[in-house]
Amino acid sequence: MKVEFEIATIEYIPKLLEMMRGFNAVDNYSFNPKITEQNLTDFLSNESLGRLWLISVEDKPIGYVVLTFGFSFEYGGRDAFIDELFIKERFRGKGIGTKTMEFILTEAKRLHINAIHLEVEKHNNANRLYKKLGFNSTNRELFVKRLTD
Repeated sequence: MKVEFEIATIEYIPKLLEMMRGFNAVDNYSFNPKITEQNLTDFLSNESLGRLWLISVEDKPIGYVVLTFGFSFEYGGRDAFIDELFIKERFRGKGIGTKTMEFILTEAKRLHINAIHLEVEKHNNANRLYKKLGFNSTNRELFVKRLTD
């Protein structure tokens, strides 16, 4: 199965919104399509924020991955966060997640990123993949304080 990755553009927003709704539904996260559409427009219009790739099989979009950029003194400069990785359910367990992560790791090196962070629910089966690819727990907790609704 040939997996392809394409930088998303504004034209893909309707497809991305549909998949993002699915991503949020997995763990019953709230989803506001209006805010998400504006965030997509802002993100896709500014390369300094990161990259969003559409994942396709046989020229059909089956998922997406978002890499957001940051900066860390602890990690020696530019770092990134895999903010979202979504693959439609019927395509899971077929090696697409592995190919996607290998692609992201290659792209991160090309983009001069020193460390990649990700957050994953404890029940998510992808935890095995991340550990296999060398992601480790820092034995720290990720704390978040929302400043908006």
